[in-house]
Amino acid sequence: MSRTWFGTDGVRGSANTELTPELVLALGRAIARTITATAFLIGRDTRKSGPMLQAALGAGLASEGADVVDVGVLPTPALAWLAVKRDLPAVVISASHNPFGDNGIKLFGAGGVKLSEDVERAVEQELHRVLDPTVKGPRPLEGHGVGTMRTEPDLGNAYVEYLAGALDGRRLDGLRVVVDSANGSASEVAASVFEQLGAEVVAIGCDPDGTNINAGCGSTSTELLSRAVVEHGADLGLALDGDADRLLAIDGAGVLVNGDSLLALFARDLADRGQLAGNTVVVTVMTNLGFRRAMEQRGILVKETDVGDRHVLAAIDKEGFSLGGEQSGHIIFRRLATTGDGLLTGLVLADLLARSGSSLAGLLEGFLEPVPQTLVNVKGVDPSLYREVASLALAVDQERAALGESGRVLVRPSGTEPVVRVMVESTEPGVATATAERLHALIRHELLEAARARDEVRQAAEAEALGEGLDSAV
Repeated sequence: MSRTWFGTDGVRGSANTELTPELVLALGRAIARTITATAFLIGRDTRKSGPMLQAALGAGLASEGADVVDVGVLPTPALAWLAVKRDLPAVVISASHNPFGDNGIKLFGAGGVKLSEDVERAVEQELHRVLDPTVKGPRPLEGHGVGTMRTEPDLGNAYVEYLAGALDGRRLDGLRVVVDSANGSASEVAASVFEQLGAEVVAIGCDPDGTNINAGCGSTSTELLSRAVVEHGADLGLALDGDADRLLAIDGAGVLVNGDSLLALFARDLADRGQLAGNTVVVTVMTNLGFRRAMEQRGILVKETDVGDRHVLAAIDKEGFSLGGEQSGHIIFRRLATTGDGLLTGLVLADLLARSGSSLAGLLEGFLEPVPQTLVNVKGVDPSLYREVASLALAVDQERAALGESGRVLVRPSGTEPVVRVMVESTEPGVATATAERLHALIRHELLEAARARDEVRQAAEAEALGEGLDSAV
């Protein structure tokens, strides 16, 4: 079986060991062969390995005849916006919220939307052909056929102007905001967006050195931001991740507000103003039960998809909705953008506070009560065996029946890692954790036993085949 490179959000791995320059060069060639375009935009975050991998990817694209436009360090959603503006496909070198030693490749089509799974599979199949020394590829280009490479390093200003225009002329005067850029791709642009609209800004996590992206800062570690909000008496704290496509918030008391709560506020606000298309918000299966109840109380419909902002956007576009998002803080305002944008989300949130005259805590009070949620990963197992073990489906159904209307159980075998993910929610204290622990132990035991039995059958078959071979030789 060929290796699967693409995960839920592009290709990702440890830079220079899994995601090597050789692999990325081959990936560039595969992309250029699969996606018909005269040129590609390439941007990156602040990781030390970014320039190395960007050079390799650009070389692969150019070797297949595509021109390459290097836009430098920019947020992932800025590349999506540029893909629309330039009508060109775009590639981002980033591993999002992962530690600096990882890196990744994200792809957007010319319309600013992430590639479909079918197109990703086609790129992956071509990548395997490029990497296979027995497969003869197209004749190498030479002379005028080789693509050019040029830089356009000042597009951040245009992106800031686009974001500032999203508020339709409204301003943020009087708001004090602390913005944590996670020492990532928004470090150069985040503060200026809010300052241009009149907010008083305290910027932290905006001194990248190639190794400190997401390190003790940003959306993966919000303690620093919480302290800064309280110390500066700010109205709001905004926590971006390394490539600035997601956002978590901190209220004036230093309390974390996750993507579910933010999405609920936006859905209510848009519905109240008659701007929530279909009176529907799109979420994933991981969205908290408390969110669903809050929407039901407000008469707002909820559309559920698989995990991943790709699936959220697909559902939005299929039925003409205008809002969707994930618990992680990926939120899509479809009238304004083609993907999740942390800075845009922060602006819309700050605008909501300014228009309402309320604090973030005040907006949430009595509106959304999250149901306790426990997440566990069953590691070191073969997730492909999960659906072959009937006892596991029975056990999960029994746990769901025991929770009834007071909770939920979700089990997700990974398609790319040796992991089965378990999520349990319950309004009853301690029940979610206890249920998750029971399922963790059972799933691990049953999958290890299933793998052992499978291996025994395989070994027996191999021994029988060997014996038959010896008999025929005699």
